[in-house]
Amino acid sequence: MTGQVGRVKVIDGKYEVLREVSVQGPVTLSEVRAAEGVTRQVAWFNVATPADRQAFHAYRTALRALAPAGLTDVVARPGAFYAVWQPVTGQPLEAALAHKGVPQDLVEHVQALAASLAEHGYALEDAQVLVEGTEPRVAYLTPLGAARTPEDIAARNAVTLAPLKGARVKRRREPGAWLTFIPGLLLLGGATYVGAQAVQIYLNPPVKPVSNVVGQAAKQAAQELTSEGFRVEYVKGQAAGRAVGSIIRQDPAANSNLPVGRLVTLTVNNPPAIEVPRLEEMTPDQARDALKGNAMTVGKIVKVDGTLTSTPEGRVVAQLPEAGSTAQQGQAVQLMVSTGITGKKTWLPILAGMQYEDAVKAIRAAGLVVTKVSPQPSDKKEGTVLDQTPRPYATVTTGSPVTLTVAAPRYSAPSRPAGSLPLPPPVQEQAPEPAPQPEPATPEPVTPEQSGVDSAAGGSEEIPAVPVTDATPQVAGPAPRSVSLSYTFPTDLPEGTYTLVVRDASGERPLNLNTEAAALAGKQISTTATVTGDAVFVIRRDGQDFAQVTP
Repeated sequence: MTGQVGRVKVIDGKYEVLREVSVQGPVTLSEVRAAEGVTRQVAWFNVATPADRQAFHAYRTALRALAPAGLTDVVARPGAFYAVWQPVTGQPLEAALAHKGVPQDLVEHVQALAASLAEHGYALEDAQVLVEGTEPRVAYLTPLGAARTPEDIAARNAVTLAPLKGARVKRRREPGAWLTFIPGLLLLGGATYVGAQAVQIYLNPPVKPVSNVVGQAAKQAAQELTSEGFRVEYVKGQAAGRAVGSIIRQDPAANSNLPVGRLVTLTVNNPPAIEVPRLEEMTPDQARDALKGNAMTVGKIVKVDGTLTSTPEGRVVAQLPEAGSTAQQGQAVQLMVSTGITGKKTWLPILAGMQYEDAVKAIRAAGLVVTKVSPQPSDKKEGTVLDQTPRPYATVTTGSPVTLTVAAPRYSAPSRPAGSLPLPPPVQEQAPEPAPQPEPATPEPVTPEQSGVDSAAGGSEEIPAVPVTDATPQVAGPAPRSVSLSYTFPTDLPEGTYTLVVRDASGERPLNLNTEAAALAGKQISTTATVTGDAVFVIRRDGQDFAQVTP
């Protein structure tokens, strides 16, 4: 594949392009600078379809058989299909044949070269031929989209060799030179016979049944049909449940009788492209489910060390094709799965003062695991980290355990439990006293002794007595009332057995709760109790106060 370094175009990372010489279809011929500053020509094939690939491989086969003098290298790998040519010295073939006296050796060598080119579907005009002495040398062979027919090759070669008709040929002067006519005649007769046979085969080709290639891979199907003498052409199609790149139809149908050399059209399964989902951090089973929804499958699974990426064991480290790239339905995705994190050192910053959730995020980012959380009564906000193990900035192995001490609500129990207090007697209502009734006036008899007594001399008035009552007021005690508790335990509840009591003016009594932490983490409890006076609910862990709730 071509690329650029700065503003200079480079082919396959090795050939700096100096200029483009020509562009013929999918082939671009460029003049390049190779290693050590030598100049070469590169014929780059833009292989975009199966037909382009087939044309390149046919071209490469011809080059290997002909071994041109100007060819230095042929490269065929995914994304890079090209041939490299070097300069060849000599006189152009047309100029050499235009001389009045053409050496006999040159005529024979040109005729042999023409026959060799014809065997691979090329005419003399398709090759850049330079003559050095009496030796014709191929400096460059032009790629063709399709092979030429024998008739077309013969007609084109006749035009190229036309200067030899009527030209004087310099024969070799040696004993028995007249015998040299015999090979020429034999060669000419053989060529005539071969041409006649080619014409006969072209006009009356043999008939063969077409093989059934449906379900085969496109390359395998094409090789089978071409080996039987048929030409092959690809077209794109789509069929569910078939492998990508397999043949889903053929025309003519299988077992049809078809003359050799005729065209067989193969429909290749080529569904529309889809986007590859992201599979990193998933397990292979999760990745398989994610791909199933995109009509894709899990391919090869490769085990890799997850230390560099801090990927836990059994999780996907990377994938091929990458997430977000385009792929076809049914395509397999290769997974690289972590074997775990080994030998990597890490450390923790100062976690004190952080909230528990933020501290856990920092611990996980460092590749460590929280294994124990110890609550400690504190005046700080509940859930604030008070202490940590390992200590800040201490170097530890990835995956090591971490213990956190977090703040819990502070509660001070009374020095001694209060005893039962006596209840005051209830206040009894007293009936209202009846209003005093006036006594009827009874005239006192006046005696003489009394008649002479002056009222101012003295006398006494009787005062009624005040009724005796209890001077101590009677006060009514607090009436019983019903209170409710609703409490949600934290998700990171420390291990232990949790109980619940209620404390009021009449003392402390247990409620119906005696459960392990695993069954309470993240759960909510609610209850109702009848209390007297002020009350508080106390939650205890292994007999120690854990939290208190005032209703």
